[in-house]
Amino acid sequence: MTDPPAPSVATPDELLGRYRIEARIGRGGMCEVFRATALAGPWEGHPVAIKRLSGEMAKNAQAVERFLVEADVSTMLRHPNIIEVLEAGQVGDGYFIAMELVDGRDLAAIMERCRTKRILLPVDFAVYLVSTLLTALEIAHDARSPSGQPLGIVHCDVTPGNVFVSRSGEIKLGDFGIARVRAVEPHTEGLWGKPFWLPPEAFEGASPSPATDLWAAAVILYELLVNRRPFTGDSAEEVRAAVIECRPVPPLELRPDIGKELSDVVMNALSRDPDRRYASAEWFRAALARFWDERIGTQMAIASVVRGLFGSQAKGGGSGPS
Repeated sequence: MTDPPAPSVATPDELLGRYRIEARIGRGGMCEVFRATALAGPWEGHPVAIKRLSGEMAKNAQAVERFLVEADVSTMLRHPNIIEVLEAGQVGDGYFIAMELVDGRDLAAIMERCRTKRILLPVDFAVYLVSTLLTALEIAHDARSPSGQPLGIVHCDVTPGNVFVSRSGEIKLGDFGIARVRAVEPHTEGLWGKPFWLPPEAFEGASPSPATDLWAAAVILYELLVNRRPFTGDSAEEVRAAVIECRPVPPLELRPDIGKELSDVVMNALSRDPDRRYASAEWFRAALARFWDERIGTQMAIASVVRGLFGSQAKGGGSGPS
């Protein structure tokens, strides 16, 4: 079997199946993401995001397989806090995934703007954001096949760049591009994910598990609360060493208004010993519940914060490019 040839680069007004490409809004190592309009089907006339394997990646059998796994995994997960995949397909020599377009920003952009403006998010907002992320992870981790068998889905790439906040305050997890389905691949070798958000055991040969995603959520919560990462370094090796040593500064020392109890929850979730962490997304979310005032941390309030940070500017995006 020969590898498929590389697709041509999509250009504005190009037709891709029943979608009209309008502009590129993201690019990663494997994929490009475009804003497009659906010309037919249930979403006719609506803006969508098109994720497409780029350049040489479409000739790489492993990249094509990963891309199709992402489509399969994503279509099995239907939840308001997970970016909805509309369809996946092949047009000519190119592979694409069509998904809902999130008109807003990702958490990476929000965090960067907070650092630039030297603004700390209200505690309720940070807890609400991560609690909602944990809801999405719970759906993924508990997903079952049509026959009722647990799938064991692990996202493996829970990072601020893959969590999107719309202008109306919706929070959605996207980009299942390197997700593992443990029912199919019970043992996965190598590192899966980005060093800043990987747990210590990942660097010691452990296969991805739900604990991988929960650790990443804890790292995101730490950063949302104090505007800095718990583990840093000037190189991947330095980050790896910091994570393995696992001695983050308690959030309370960096932001006293967090309070000792919430700081302890974060530190428990970032424990060097996996057995001391929260065993599931549900347990982690329950531990955070008492630190979130639903009258303050709301979807409308989140939308107001995003508008305050970015003004009227918005950047539409679907699942981030891998």
